[in-house]
Amino acid sequence: MKKNVRILLIDDDVDFVKATTKVLQSKPYEVIAAYDGKEGLEKARSEKPDLILLDILMPKVDGFAVAEQFKKDQALSKIPVLALTSFSDSYGQPFSFEVSDFIQKPVSPKDLLAMVEKHLGRLS
Repeated sequence: MKKNVRILLIDDDVDFVKATTKVLQSKPYEVIAAYDGKEGLEKARSEKPDLILLDILMPKVDGFAVAEQFKKDQALSKIPVLALTSFSDSYGQPFSFEVSDFIQKPVSPKDLLAMVEKHLGRLS
């Protein structure tokens, strides 16, 4: 029996989390939600997700700091992290940290699922 894929979604926009959860649950994905970076770090450590969707601009602890913590934590460093950003590609990527990929907001359900499946496929 194949294990359920667990995706941690870290974003402070409640409506985005609800909509994205519905999209992800249209596939056999279990979605774990966190609404700020601190909660996201705690849930990543306790829930051990297969993939993380990480918003960049959040209050308390932003995505930059969260991604840095993931990189430093040996148990979390192997989990693919897809950064969700509303920064335009025309400005270039102003990020000085490593993530598996970037997803431009707003993102269509089709494109989101394609990106998630691409990175989950690398885990097999």
